[in-house]
Amino acid sequence: MRFLHAADIHLDSPLLGLAGRAGARADELVGATRRALVRLVDAALAEPVAFLIIAGDLYDGDWRDFMTGLFFAGQMARLERANIPVIILRGNHDAESLMTKQLSLPGNVRVFSARKAETIRLDDLRVALHGRSFPSRHVTENIALSYPPPVAGYLNIGVLHTALEGRPPHAPYAPCSIADLMGKGYDYWALGHVHERAVLAQDPWIIFPGNLQGRHANETGPKGATLVSVEEGRIAKVEALALDQVRWAKLVVDASDCADEAALGDRLAAALTAASTEAEGRTLAVRLCLTGRTGLHRWLKSDTERLAAEVELAASRAGGDIWIERIVIETTDAVAVPAAAGDALAELAAAIAELRDDPAARGLLADDLAALRHRLPPGALEAAGLAGEDEAAMLEAVLADAESLLLNRLAGEA
Repeated sequence: MRFLHAADIHLDSPLLGLAGRAGARADELVGATRRALVRLVDAALAEPVAFLIIAGDLYDGDWRDFMTGLFFAGQMARLERANIPVIILRGNHDAESLMTKQLSLPGNVRVFSARKAETIRLDDLRVALHGRSFPSRHVTENIALSYPPPVAGYLNIGVLHTALEGRPPHAPYAPCSIADLMGKGYDYWALGHVHERAVLAQDPWIIFPGNLQGRHANETGPKGATLVSVEEGRIAKVEALALDQVRWAKLVVDASDCADEAALGDRLAAALTAASTEAEGRTLAVRLCLTGRTGLHRWLKSDTERLAAEVELAASRAGGDIWIERIVIETTDAVAVPAAAGDALAELAAAIAELRDDPAARGLLADDLAALRHRLPPGALEAAGLAGEDEAAMLEAVLADAESLLLNRLAGEA
């Protein structure tokens, strides 16, 4: 027999930051978690599998309305018609205390208790699943130690939502060690909470399947579930299934030896073509980072509207369904600023350098930036690439952009 192990579906969670930047495509991209769930159910039916495990964070939090629950129940009804049981454990995002709305679920769905660890037996399959749902968001004790002993003669599966001994940036919920899990005597540990796929051990198997759908530019690469094959009561094979609807990618393109905009466009098109091919027909959401010491630096920094158009042109040349989430410019200037006295470019460069070295002037600018930062909505900072920056880094970024913009304009007027 085979079974599917999924986790961290975060159904109806918005892909972060998209509403303000995706324009007409926002609805399509925000609905990616639903389409990934449909792909999961499609895979369960196509194999077909004996049962499906969802190891926490099925939902991203309390429902805004009943449509989220209705959609999930409808997908579970597809599995009910095929006699496929679904075993669910609540995690930190969908803990029992967080969910104020409820809907009846089809009879094939069972949810682990949040009061204490319990065993769910599938006697016709000779499978015993052990787990405990999160009663509240912040579970800080080692709940794995309270899991029941294995059932003799059954395939024993532990289901747990955990950060183990810590896996930043994931919150340290339900902490435990790999040794704790191995000590329970189970055949397989179906973990959730960590969004990167990881096979931590093979005897017994201890696996994070990763989340079903990447939700932002730090969740790149294939996302999906783990398909497990069982032969004669033992785990025989595990394999990753890519089920994501939108594939995230971070592309770093070195512009160092690009003589002009056309050469840069060719390089961008080549990088985007390769990434689109790897996405295997999925929508590709790209955070593009331009690096290198280049004579195009001032243009890149100052004419962002044209740069965005050039990148879109490169994406259309690449083919496939590509959405450029953000362009990050980390190039440096290969063109020396004239040093002759009285030259306007040299005077401007000297003035900016003096400003950088003057603590009093930097302090005044920092105060102005801090006031502006508090007035701006988080989405505006994110769109500018400054959401995660501290105030010193933000000041340096603003000064660098201002320098490039002014030098480019003066050079064009010279």
